[in-house]
Amino acid sequence: MTLDTVKHASATPDVELPWKELGLKEDEYAKVREILGRRPTGAELAMYSVMWSEHCSYKSSKVHLKQFGDKVPANDAMLVGIGENAGVVDVGQGYAVTFKVESHNHPSYVEPYQGAATGVGGIVRDIIAMGARPVAVVDPLRMGAADHPDTRRVLPGVVAGIGGYGNSLGLPNIGGELVFDACYQGNPLVNAGAIGVMRHEDIHLAKASGPGNKVILYGARTGGDGIGGASILASETFDDTKPSKRPAVQVGDPFQEKLLIECTLEAFAEKLVVGIQDLGAAGLSCATSELASNGSGGMRVELDDVPLRDSTLSPEEILMSESQERMCAVVEPDKVERFLAICEKWDVIATVVGEVTDGDRLEIFWHGEKIVDVDPRTVAHDGPVYNRPFARPSWQDALQADDANKLPRPTTPEQLREQVLALLSSPNQASKAWVTDQYDRFVQGNTVLAQPEDAGMIRVNEETGLGVAIATDGNGRFTKLDPYTGAQLALAESYRNVAASGAKPLAISDCLNFGSPEDPDVMWQFAEAIRGLADGCLQLGTPVTGGNVSLYNQTGDAAIHPTPVVAVLGVIDDVARRTPIAFKEEGQLLYLLGDTHEEFGGSAWSQVVHDHLGGLPPKVDLERERLLGEILISASRDGMIDAAHDLSDGGLVQAVTESCLRGGNGARLVVPDGLDAFTFLFSESAGRAVVSVPRSEELRFTDMCGARGLPATRVGVVDGEEIEVQGEFGIPLSEVAEAHRGTIPALFG
Repeated sequence: MTLDTVKHASATPDVELPWKELGLKEDEYAKVREILGRRPTGAELAMYSVMWSEHCSYKSSKVHLKQFGDKVPANDAMLVGIGENAGVVDVGQGYAVTFKVESHNHPSYVEPYQGAATGVGGIVRDIIAMGARPVAVVDPLRMGAADHPDTRRVLPGVVAGIGGYGNSLGLPNIGGELVFDACYQGNPLVNAGAIGVMRHEDIHLAKASGPGNKVILYGARTGGDGIGGASILASETFDDTKPSKRPAVQVGDPFQEKLLIECTLEAFAEKLVVGIQDLGAAGLSCATSELASNGSGGMRVELDDVPLRDSTLSPEEILMSESQERMCAVVEPDKVERFLAICEKWDVIATVVGEVTDGDRLEIFWHGEKIVDVDPRTVAHDGPVYNRPFARPSWQDALQADDANKLPRPTTPEQLREQVLALLSSPNQASKAWVTDQYDRFVQGNTVLAQPEDAGMIRVNEETGLGVAIATDGNGRFTKLDPYTGAQLALAESYRNVAASGAKPLAISDCLNFGSPEDPDVMWQFAEAIRGLADGCLQLGTPVTGGNVSLYNQTGDAAIHPTPVVAVLGVIDDVARRTPIAFKEEGQLLYLLGDTHEEFGGSAWSQVVHDHLGGLPPKVDLERERLLGEILISASRDGMIDAAHDLSDGGLVQAVTESCLRGGNGARLVVPDGLDAFTFLFSESAGRAVVSVPRSEELRFTDMCGARGLPATRVGVVDGEEIEVQGEFGIPLSEVAEAHRGTIPALFG
């Protein structure tokens, strides 16, 4: 094979290269030639193609994403923001927490088990790279129709992959969601999040500084799996007629990753590392170019020294490979021996593959010839920036005019009862225990709350009880109806879930899942969702620490519902003061916090009973969300409430059912004056929660709500062995449990 060296490339400008097959557009390839002043070598072309992909460069989204930095100021808790492997926030007592959510959507459709497993592995390495010990993972999922044969292929594999990898790492899975909708049939969303804990002084960044410092590649050997995988595949509409768009999905080894975690943390503890970067999407292309461009700018790499699983790999393939469980560290020369000794102790392969130079070029050599000579910033940071055209879709007005509030409603208590059971047994509202029971939620012994609680919660400090909570939420149906409001509703629900657990929301990460950016309708949805999320974060004081954009979630002309998933991280001073969802004590009073309106656009009721999507989503009042959060946190801290559950999908009847089943007690509900039973049970108005209040605390609690202007309506009592709506119907808990718990096992068991 004749290698395209830099010297040869300069001398042969007319040689044709497969830029189109690697996902570059004609003008992008022309830009690469302009930057280099010549045609690229094959290795350079490989690097630019993966690093300029949508997945890695955010070329269609960065003009909108800048609102997160421009519009939303950092709060006092923010230590590291957008641009690093993961955001970091101060949670007090000298501790910092890093967290992030990312997507592994397309690989998980091609090969569900490995796609999902390596999604977990990748997000965990982002956490390690910040200097933190991973302590928990979460998994927001969106699947096609629950009864579709292909969903039965994808979901069990995805769940097994998440559980198999996370459980093997010894990381509790404490949160997430599972939503079914036909719009995700060919494009399931597998988002993965992780949380890590460290001391403030242990934060590490991805930069290669200090000429003469050594670049060490350590972890698994580099193989042919995942070559161009996440980056190339996520850059195009999925089309199985194009072999180039069906790369091998990465293959994960959680036991190798566990060794990598311990090896890395020991090296951090001994202060051996100057800069570090995990190898995820774009592999070595990403790690070398980002480390170099974030540091002094110069790096020399000997590609021959990269440990390989397959000796036949070309240099282009080595640079593009997305083999898992690999990291790249920059280490001072006098510390290299100790770093390598730690790697050997943990049975982790480690090799010096290069060094930092005093120049401003990234130079890569293969068999003695220079095959890459680039300014690393042009690869890692100066990719294309597109102002994609966008416009409000021509169908948006008609969709919103198709008002769900006008759908036929139950007219008798019997119909109301039937529709309650239909809702509770529908795939989206039914118990997800079939999924979550496959995950270890309590390994390490620090899990305080986990599914099906409103938020996952982890204890950070055993002596003081300091803890953190996380919730992920997003409603694609709401966002389809109104992207601006839908994104704010996702933020509000996650914020509310964290506050309901007793934790104070601090910051967010996001995973923005949309269709093709080349479709003006989709780009309008994206632009509106970003605007809504940025405005919402500004109002709530929750800065964006980082996140992920996943585009081209589309088959042909059919895009998924726009699905911004928002993760909110919160802190609680003492996890002993946490608030669970379970109604455990008979005789406690049930209070509904917030205002209930006739808001059924995009609701679970409209979907389950009428298979309808239309109208407007619930209104958002972020000041009310903030006030509700403050009340929930104060009531939790001061012992005024024993349980709290936010109201969202399915409304009050869904929340009460989950709390009753969790605690093993029934509830007697009374429809408040001014509401009809249907609206009381099924409305999805935002800014609401149901709480159980000990009788001894009722006056103190209602006085606090009244003094702060939050509506608090007594709607029932924890009592008996059924869910009863007085004057309407009653359903024995045994019947409710059978309806709620039987659906998912029947579909997938």
